[in-house]
Amino acid sequence: MRRRDMFHAVLAGAGTMVGLKATQAATQPARLKVAYHLSDLDKVNFVLGNIKNHYEGTGGNVDIALVVHGPALASFKSKGISAAISGRFAGLVQQGLDPHACGNTMHGMDITLADLLAGFHAADQGGVVKLAELQSQGYVYLRP
Repeated sequence: MRRRDMFHAVLAGAGTMVGLKATQAATQPARLKVAYHLSDLDKVNFVLGNIKNHYEGTGGNVDIALVVHGPALASFKSKGISAAISGRFAGLVQQGLDPHACGNTMHGMDITLADLLAGFHAADQGGVVKLAELQSQGYVYLRP
């Protein structure tokens, strides 16, 4: 085989490998990053259901943050919470849900992290600031 033929064969093989890697990358969907915004008390169950559906619909290929402020935050107090909400929330945290409680709302409602269901982080600068930070990190904003 002549040098030029060998050179072309090597180039053709390299092109096939590059094409194969590009095809593999195209068939594997990118991991989604989604930030859910919850402030309405009457939408707590609805939003938790949306998050469950989001995990199921993506096969778990999603990072989900939940930012809660305003009246909705009271729904996540560990004392007096319904077993349905508590169980649903705990299951979502096990799937990877990253919940954040607005520091301003916590202060205004005299709620501490210890008062909330396990898994919450305090958004010390506020829920809306946390949402903006998440969006700057590539999270898609959803407010159901």
